[in-house]
Amino acid sequence: MLTDKFGRNINYLRLAIVDRCNLRCTYCMPEKGLSWIKQKDLMTDEEMLRICSVFTEMGVNKIRITGGEPFVRKNSIELIQNISQLDGLTDLSITTNGLLTEQYIPQLKKYGIKSVNLSLDTLDKERFLRITRRNSFDKVMKTLYSLLQNDIKVKINTVVMEGENMEDIIPLVMLAKDLPVDVRFIEEMPFNGGDTDISLKWNFTQIYSYIKECFPEIQKVDDPKSSTSYNYKIPGFTGDVGIIAAYTRSFCGDCNRVRITPSGILRTCLYEGSGVNLKDEIRAGKTDEELKNIIINSIHNKSKDGWEAQKLSLTESQIHQSMATIGG
Repeated sequence: MLTDKFGRNINYLRLAIVDRCNLRCTYCMPEKGLSWIKQKDLMTDEEMLRICSVFTEMGVNKIRITGGEPFVRKNSIELIQNISQLDGLTDLSITTNGLLTEQYIPQLKKYGIKSVNLSLDTLDKERFLRITRRNSFDKVMKTLYSLLQNDIKVKINTVVMEGENMEDIIPLVMLAKDLPVDVRFIEEMPFNGGDTDISLKWNFTQIYSYIKECFPEIQKVDDPKSSTSYNYKIPGFTGDVGIIAAYTRSFCGDCNRVRITPSGILRTCLYEGSGVNLKDEIRAGKTDEELKNIIINSIHNKSKDGWEAQKLSLTESQIHQSMATIGG
């Protein structure tokens, strides 16, 4: 097992396969988009597969495919298929915005994808257009129901933004009444690709208090080990509700994850400003054993929590980088 200096076992890799996205969500990037990573600086399919193979040989058994939007990448479904066949991998999942996903659902099921995180910040078409700057609400909802019909577990990820989508919190909670979905509300983070500061009003405590006012019978349930969300059950509801303290970072104590950016940088924390570039190491001719030693050293120096990581290495200019660049 990969272990950091705090004794935390690292068994979860978040792999961003592309930085591009077909939405322009206000909390992630400017309306004009970003300065996309040049093709030559992106990892190839072979490089990503090799990195994943090295990690699974070292005890990583869970990989989540992220982006940008994963399905924007050409041949992404073939890459997912190849990753799904790695020895030692027991949990392969995907985070997507749902616009291009529906066509691949039969294949995802065939490749053993049992869980999909679906980004959905509102149930109102007009607000969806305002937040994402794209008129694609119906596509996302179609994907949601298609995933459920194919018995793929869905976690809905909602970023809570003051002045944008507070009206959607309760309607989104109500989705879990009859549908087997986990609706998870996420504190807004500063990674918006611009220079706009965020409001901290809608933090974990405020979100929970708001939900409890409408559902006073809400009950805390046990959180799985290394869970990023605080999880709740409302009596009579089919699905569950969760809150992710992404900015206040109160879940770092038993962190089990690292991430690879689309350009191949290993980041041991979302709030880390730098990291070793495994893609460059591969192109420099490093063997698998040499890669493993690089990974072991990086993980050993993983910060205690997101606050320490930010203090040590995240510069002011990096605070507003986009999640699409970091890897969602």
